[in-house]
Amino acid sequence: MEQKRNYTLPIIVMIFLFAMISFVTNLASPMGDILKYQFNVPNWMGTLGVFANFIAYAIMGYPAGNMLQKFGYKKTALVAVAVGFAGVGIQTLSGVAESFGVYLLGAFIAGFSMCLLNTVVNPMLNKLGGGGNKGNQLIQTGGAFNSLSGTAVIVMTGLLIPEGIRNAQISNVFPLMYAALAIFAFAFVVIALTNIPENKREAGKQQAAASQYGPLSFRHFVLGAVAIFIYVGVEVGVPNVLQKWLQNPELNVLGSGVNAEVVAGSVAATYWLLMLVGRLLGAVLGAKISAKAMLTTVSFVGLVLTAAAIFLPQSLVNMPVFNGAEGFKLVQVPVNAMLLVLVGLCTSVMWGGIFNLAVEGLGKYTEKASGIFMALVCGGGILPLLQNGIIDLNGGTGYLTSYWVIVIGLVYLLYYALAGSKNVNKDIPVND
Repeated sequence: MEQKRNYTLPIIVMIFLFAMISFVTNLASPMGDILKYQFNVPNWMGTLGVFANFIAYAIMGYPAGNMLQKFGYKKTALVAVAVGFAGVGIQTLSGVAESFGVYLLGAFIAGFSMCLLNTVVNPMLNKLGGGGNKGNQLIQTGGAFNSLSGTAVIVMTGLLIPEGIRNAQISNVFPLMYAALAIFAFAFVVIALTNIPENKREAGKQQAAASQYGPLSFRHFVLGAVAIFIYVGVEVGVPNVLQKWLQNPELNVLGSGVNAEVVAGSVAATYWLLMLVGRLLGAVLGAKISAKAMLTTVSFVGLVLTAAAIFLPQSLVNMPVFNGAEGFKLVQVPVNAMLLVLVGLCTSVMWGGIFNLAVEGLGKYTEKASGIFMALVCGGGILPLLQNGIIDLNGGTGYLTSYWVIVIGLVYLLYYALAGSKNVNKDIPVND
């Protein structure tokens, strides 16, 4: 009788890597503001670090899936960690050299690492959980630690810049850079010493016979890949445009006598904090509620909240916001902003639900499918760009109008949850 293996340590390692992804990725956003003022560059150039991360996904996503299929989870994870160490190391050197170009190179290389890690951890957690509800639960748990790590980076960055963002230098955040390097080094050692289960790989004849199929042979996966592209764009676009809207000095939506930048940043931080809350709830409920039911519910609620934010008048209400070291406090914001912040509870569990539904029944094609998913994470850079284009077309004031992009995206996600996620290609062999 075969003894059931204990996968506790591999699960912990994968969740740990999930947190690392957010730590490095979310560091790029406040770094963009630091770069803007240190090097006196326009806003769009300040966001190139974030853009470099997303473009790295588009370039590396599919090759990452092939790499995972060829070399397995452990070797791919080790390569990803080593590349991440190099990327963060180059970003750190950019602070010493005071070079904008060197920072962008480091951000681009770090993006390759994040793509590889994402390619590993999502299918691995789903596999360790045995797929289905349990697999979804583990992905939601990883997502919760992902949000916690990302929120921590934003808070710590603020604490390291006591003189304000306008006077910040890359050197101010060296402690975070050093922490990231230490995390990568520690993770490399842990992964190298951990026995991570791998899929069995058949050679020769069986592989040749199966070559006529792939992840794109499954309709529900193709539609799920589109859903991931849209989801990441929705997740990033909601707080990105919200913060810009609230701190726009010409619109003055928060009223006079208010530090608009501080309040806008606090509101955006609250959105990410609610994503953490949602993922914790998703981890608890993931084993009891199907991914389909969960995705249906949050897509519908998110759709209602966003539509209400577009149509309601901009009356001010008191809202508790998360303001880093100051904790929670009440501030007056438009009711529309409060509704958009609540969308964070909905987007929090979408990644795990979409991934779980899209790879269900893919069997040996799961690793390559994960790589395709990673390439489409670039939606996080494209949909917000579309939103900002709509704002410009409306004379620089069409912030709420731009949320029609989010509405359309959520309508698609609702469709995918209700109908598009059904596997209609069960006749394709996935185990031989």
